Amino acid sequence: MIVDNKINVSIVEDTDDIRNALRVLINGSKGFECIHVFADAEEALKNMSSKEIDVVLMDINLPGMDGIECMKTLKPEMPNAQFMMCTVYDDDDHIFKALRSGASGYILKRTSPAQILEAIRDLHEGGSPMSSEIARRVVDSMQKSKKRSEATEMLTARENEILDFLAKGYLYKEIAAELFISKETVKKHIHNIYDKLHVQTRTEALNKAFPK
Repeated sequence: MIVDNKINVSIVEDTDDIRNALRVLINGSKGFECIHVFADAEEALKNMSSKEIDVVLMDINLPGMDGIECMKTLKPEMPNAQFMMCTVYDDDDHIFKALRSGASGYILKRTSPAQILEAIRDLHEGGSPMSSEIARRVVDSMQKSKKRSEATEMLTARENEILDFLAKGYLYKEIAAELFISKETVKKHIHNIYDKLHVQTRTEALNKAFPK
């Protein structure tokens, strides 16, 4: 029986030690439950239950179909699930391919256990967590675009300020701390940003605000 107040997680990871360590971490932490573990994309596509999963931790380098293609195939069948890449790849090609394909988060495997749990929680609450190195690459890429799109002109000064924090990969609670406002207020501002930009995720908002 699934416990409603837990964040239900599925793991797709081909390395046994990493897969098992993630499962133990999630199942041993209050408020989380690991529902499925899969060693390859084909197994995940065949057996993952769309109704149960809140967050999918997806490796990229899998035998057979890679994790990005697996995610692209699963997403239409799992509209309520959020996908986060958990990988060793920190190059632009993999990062932006994953984000363009629908990943809402991107963390590196060397991320600490506590940060992995925080990233899962933040993703579940509507955030788009990224390892700091990944966030810097995203910011660098957007800065090369030199200017914001006209779409951001409809945002308030506060909303543009929060958009900048989103671009840097800040978690909701970190934005709240920087601006001396509550986490709930941050969520309301982000909801307004998404509504005005006609987007649903951080990645979509940043792509629209900072077109290449």
